[in-house]
Amino acid sequence: MSVGYLRQIYVVARWELLRTLSTMGRGVLPVAITLFILLVAASGLTAQSGLHIQDGIYRLGTDNVPAGEVIAEDGRFMVFIDSRASLLNTWDSYDLVILGSEVYVRDTEKGHAALTSLEQVFERYSAFMNVQEPDLYAAYPLWINRIYERSTIDFSATQSGQQISPIPQRDAPEPRGDVVPVATPKATVPYEPDQLRAEISRTAAQDDTISRYSQVIGQESGSGSFRTPNQLAPPLPFDSIILIFVFIFPLYFTSQFFMMSIMNERIERRGEILLSAPYHPSAIIIGKALPYFVMMVAISLILIVISSLPVNTILPLIPVIFFFLASALVIGMLARSFKELSFLSIFFSTIATSYLFFPSIFANVHVVSLISPLTLIVLEIQGDSFTLMDYLYSTSLFYLTSIILLYAGAVNFTEERLFSLHRLIPRTIEFISAGISKTYPILSVFVLGGLVIPFVFMVQLMGLVLFFNLPMPLSLLLLIGYAAVTEEVAKSVGIYALAKILPGGLTWRLVIFGSAGTALGFLAGEKLLLFATITEVTESIFGSVMFLSLQLLWMPFLLHAGCLAVVAVALKAGGFRWYIPGIILATFIHVIYNLTVIGVITL
Repeated sequence: MSVGYLRQIYVVARWELLRTLSTMGRGVLPVAITLFILLVAASGLTAQSGLHIQDGIYRLGTDNVPAGEVIAEDGRFMVFIDSRASLLNTWDSYDLVILGSEVYVRDTEKGHAALTSLEQVFERYSAFMNVQEPDLYAAYPLWINRIYERSTIDFSATQSGQQISPIPQRDAPEPRGDVVPVATPKATVPYEPDQLRAEISRTAAQDDTISRYSQVIGQESGSGSFRTPNQLAPPLPFDSIILIFVFIFPLYFTSQFFMMSIMNERIERRGEILLSAPYHPSAIIIGKALPYFVMMVAISLILIVISSLPVNTILPLIPVIFFFLASALVIGMLARSFKELSFLSIFFSTIATSYLFFPSIFANVHVVSLISPLTLIVLEIQGDSFTLMDYLYSTSLFYLTSIILLYAGAVNFTEERLFSLHRLIPRTIEFISAGISKTYPILSVFVLGGLVIPFVFMVQLMGLVLFFNLPMPLSLLLLIGYAAVTEEVAKSVGIYALAKILPGGLTWRLVIFGSAGTALGFLAGEKLLLFATITEVTESIFGSVMFLSLQLLWMPFLLHAGCLAVVAVALKAGGFRWYIPGIILATFIHVIYNLTVIGVITL
């Protein structure tokens, strides 16, 4: 990389930063500063006085003055002290009525919610009274020490073709694996009674529903890992939801500015100034993306420092940042208008967030969770480090797809592509056709067949996560069909683009050798990426089914070439209107092949 190329990147990055700040200064920046000041003020007020959204939502009438005084300390209740006769006459005015020591609830949803809140008030009052006892261990004779063990479900039972009987075993199952000795717990709690009293009072006063979310990233409590039985709660399986919003949302939001910047270059042909400069398209793209990349890294580091996580937590986020920026570039270049841009960005955010979020739910449960970089962050929060191989499994697809998308953006960063107003699908075909040489079409589709592999694997792994929790064999059958249609559509992209750009359309020579070249490139890409990155996933029955066409080299080659030839013949014989029927027929053949390989269909 020459000094001149680096200077081009620096000049474009500096210009992009100044233009963004000047644009925000005129419109967005004053509003952002005002909102930030209001946010700080609201946060300070909330920290001092707490949240009062639920204040006074329940009406409670009672003739028990001591009980009313205790309940009135909870802001959710409006307490009315009155006589028994008066309360009976105005029964419909209250959600709860306490007469003496008996509680009467109005048979409505709000009434039952009020009863639940009253139970919380009673538990809080009971805890307050119990901690006043001189002998704390007499009030709380049972303390439970929580020790978490990492558990991994084994889904590899059928990877070698073993049959699973649907008839349940009548004998007791015998445990397998190594026996790990567990130390006998001590008879005493290694904490001072005052610490335990403070912890009981604190947990009794807080809202468990909120605290479980607010303490996902937090310090150890005063009682350490020890809890009383009523302090125990089942583990929250969706903690990764918080990680999505804490780490991913700011990154995606920042990438939108880059997407808007690309779109602004296309409005009223403003980008002609950049295109007329003697700069390489890749230098322009890198220079425009650099300020946003630095900003996203800075945001991630700030979140990591605030969360008291190790600095190496930034490593799983780097490929996600690249992926967001590369996708923002392509979306900004494909959209014709801001309306179309909004649709594409929302669609992308849904798919990308799902791909990042769903696998992380299975962290510490199944190896499929490693396809998401967020799983590595979950492991860091839990205090478990990740290995280099874990990092490769989680991030390699993001790196590869980002490189391919950035390359596609650089190749198409021309006046003809940037200012074209064609519809989405024709523009997408134009983007793909930019990488196809009319002089060497077979070599081009061979390379293209290999380049689509990272995208195919990402889509297929997304399907793996979606169908993972469905009952078998339904999940396997759905996965077979989903994987087949994904592969057939991806393989046919090059042939479809060739049919579009060649003046005379496809020739029979291209139908035959183009199908073979694409199949060979697709197979080579499958093999390389599969063995280099996701071998752990393929050890499970789900991964084996999804990638079962790779068992022998000549069989998957004939499968890929034959199915693609079906689509190519359909395009040659019937034109583009026969493309969808060709895909359907090729998918059917692919599914039949897969079902035959796993033994569902016998020949």
